[in-house]
Amino acid sequence: MEPINHYYSVRLRITGSGNLKGTFYSLNDVNSQTLTPLAMNGTTNILPTILLNFKEQRAAVEFKTTEIDETFKISKMIIFVKPLWTSYPQ
Repeated sequence: MEPINHYYSVRLRITGSGNLKGTFYSLNDVNSQTLTPLAMNGTTNILPTILLNFKEQRAAVEFKTTEIDETFKISKMIIFVKPLWTSYPQ
């Protein structure tokens, strides 16, 4: 059995242009949470932190841009996770 985790924030080292859109997904995309869009700069000295509240056994994250000529480069991503429960009730 896998524990149920609380995914509560993502910190990124990111450069680019436009707005970065992100989504967290559970296994088989049963549940999802859209993250707050992040405005990007070509150069920055800030590591932005995006808050979320996602409780699942496992999660996948997707980042994308949707407009023409928007670009991004993620050089570091830290996902903050805390275990909540050891398993679902039987």
